[in-house]
Amino acid sequence: MAEITLEQARTIVRETIAKGREMGLKPLSVVVLDTGGHVKAFEREDGASPGRFGIAQGKAYGAVMLGMPGSAQMARAEQQAYFMAAVNGVFGGQVVPVPGGILVKDGDAVIGAVGVTGDTSDNDAEAGMAGIAAAGLDGAA
Repeated sequence: MAEITLEQARTIVRETIAKGREMGLKPLSVVVLDTGGHVKAFEREDGASPGRFGIAQGKAYGAVMLGMPGSAQMARAEQQAYFMAAVNGVFGGQVVPVPGGILVKDGDAVIGAVGVTGDTSDNDAEAGMAGIAAAGLDGAA
């Protein structure tokens, strides 16, 4: 199975932050995970609160472990709160089911996930999608 490379992960982080600056967003934190949920790259912009790693990681972790982006997780949580509560129990509370958790694909294959936090969840997702595209990959937000 293909995996996201370190070079791709670094490009995603760099370009997500650049898109955030272009959009005038608050300072972002960006994490890229492989398909096993392991960190490939992370950066927290100057001025971003220190707790943002956990939020970014939780957004990406939920996406890769459930195979669904944060927007779909949020919709599921709104419709079936008990399901997302159970999922969070299974994963030790590591899932943050909101936009900004993005599946990374190479063609049809999921090769990782990105978690972006710092601004509104929708803005986080938009910046993350730009970073993924800059790496020549596809995203599902």
